[in-house]
Amino acid sequence: MTAHPPVRRPLLAIAGTSIAALVLAACGGGSSDAETAADASDPPGTLSHVHGLGVDPADGRVYVATHSGLYTVAKGQEPKLVGDRKDDFMGFTITGENTFIASGHGAPGSDRPGNVGLIEAKDSGRTWTSRSLSGEADFHSLDSAKGTVYGYEGGRIRVSSDLKSWDDRATLEALDLAVSPSGDKLLATTAEGVVASTDGGRTFGKGAEPVQAFVSWPAEKSLFGIGTSGNLSSSADGGKTWKELTTVPGGQPQALTAVNADHVLAATMTGVYESRDGGKTFSELAPLTS
Repeated sequence: MTAHPPVRRPLLAIAGTSIAALVLAACGGGSSDAETAADASDPPGTLSHVHGLGVDPADGRVYVATHSGLYTVAKGQEPKLVGDRKDDFMGFTITGENTFIASGHGAPGSDRPGNVGLIEAKDSGRTWTSRSLSGEADFHSLDSAKGTVYGYEGGRIRVSSDLKSWDDRATLEALDLAVSPSGDKLLATTAEGVVASTDGGRTFGKGAEPVQAFVSWPAEKSLFGIGTSGNLSSSADGGKTWKELTTVPGGQPQALTAVNADHVLAATMTGVYESRDGGKTFSELAPLTS
């Protein structure tokens, strides 16, 4: 493990309230053991506490990572649990055909650790293999580009090119990460706005408004962000300027993933929603119970 490098900016807070607190329900923070157990026993076909979204390029299926397992969803169909694990999936991203990486917590009563570290599935989420940091790390955000994985865990940026060894970089208070498709720029959402790094997460510049809760960067000139009230914006210049598009139904966001410039997925307090027109309009894929 490398020593922490100097950082150009302090931990972020506005009036003592971090962006993580602003969307606490979205990231499932503060849940008790009883709540976790209750979520793990949710009735089949129900979704709650979404932490991640993705589309498998192998077949176009939409995946929803939740507090009580990984599900597939499709319009007009009941959500289906993938595999038999009802773990709390926190950080989650799809890195290639049939290939997912995630983090989080083992389900109550399972033999998996409280912090599962970095896990990987090569069969579209049916079975998972521990790659590193089992029992140690709980990544709340994961993203990847050009074979490099960027994670946010314990108030710091951690980076790996092999899913085994990790380089610790900047410390900051953030909620979500997004890396440019070229891998040249890393963004983090903070209470001061979106902050950017051009050195792989070692240092970050000053926050830029508007404040975004979650960001997703599918193409160099197509960056999407969703604010704490569900207001969706896009940027064609890497987050320097933003254009507000619409407000996703359900208000407070829980997750955001843009598959490409046209296909956008968002989870709010009331459901998982999909746009096929670049975020201008959304339709419901699946309702949420909480």
